[in-house]
Order: sequence, then C-alpha cells, then structure tokens
Amino acid sequence: MGDKPIWEQIGSSFVQHYYQVFDTDRTQLGSIYTGESCLTWEGQQFQGKAAIVEKLCSLPFTKIAHSITAQDHQPTPDSCILSMVVGQLKADDDQVLGFHQTFLLKSYSNAWVCTNEIFRLALHNL
Repeated sequence: MGDKPIWEQIGSSFVQHYYQVFDTDRTQLGSIYTGESCLTWEGQQFQGKAAIVEKLCSLPFTKIAHSITAQDHQPTPDSCILSMVVGQLKADDDQVLGFHQTFLLKSYSNAWVCTNEIFRLALHNL
C-alpha cells in the first residue's frame, strides 16, 4: 500500500473499515460520522450522526455481506477525499445485488470522518 498516494491509502483503509463494521455491527458506525454528516440512501436524506445510524440500523435485514468490486479515491481542493465504491451485497437469503456508494471524507480532530455519503442499489428496469 505504501506506493499508492496517501489519499488512496486513506480511502482504501476507510472503505475496508466501513464495510467490516457495517457487516458485523452497524450500531458501531457512529464513530465515522459527525453531527453535520449527510447520508442519501436510495433517495432518502438523513443528516447528523444519530439520524444516519438510526437509518442504517433500521434496514430490513439481519445479516449482510459486502463484496467490493472496485474503488476509486481522489483528493479534493479542500483537503478532503472523495471515494466511490462499486460492489455486490447479499442480505439474508436475498439474491446478490450490485451497489454504488460514494463517500466524502474529511480529517476532523486527527481522524477521518464521513461528511457526505450516497448509496444506491444497481437496479435496472424499476
């Protein structure tokens, strides 16, 4: 990982951490958000750590597993990191579905937090 630019290292580490926590205990995701963070989940908007974690914990499945197909990371002019993830997920006994997720990461109090996040399933013909 050392030969990659720092923003790719940070973005990749964040993505790995996010999905590991999401897949094992979504209630622990609060540490990556701030009171001002925004989430758009399938077109629904949520703002603030509490509202985001409440939404993620209320999703209608018991178990989930994410598989990351690709991830891209870019530095922004204001020292943030823009990350886009493409992958597949399997929730409970449902079929495997594709998804796209975008994160905007910002260094805050010596840690990287997610200030903005957008999630969409890759569904067609709906």
